[in-house]
Amino acid sequence: MCGPGDDGFDGEAADLEAGIWVRGVDYVSGWRDAKEAAAELGDALKLVGVDGAGARLRAAAGPDGSGVVRFELSAARAREVAALAREAAARCRKAG
Repeated sequence: MCGPGDDGFDGEAADLEAGIWVRGVDYVSGWRDAKEAAAELGDALKLVGVDGAGARLRAAAGPDGSGVVRFELSAARAREVAALAREAAARCRKAG
């Protein structure tokens, strides 16, 4: 989901100029964690029928080095994900 040759969700290279880097903060570990989490989220979205068109998952690291996943959607994909979330919530209420 996040590497070259992956289909579906777009990945982007790290933006090294996006913020201030602090000596001693392990940004790489946070970014790796976010990359894995983005791949998991992308796989889960594919399982429920949300394809990669109109969606972007991007791994990053926060100022403290923690992993951050940026999830950008087109308006159409946002509505699709919202409908899926409502359906899942309704099923959980019925099951509980």
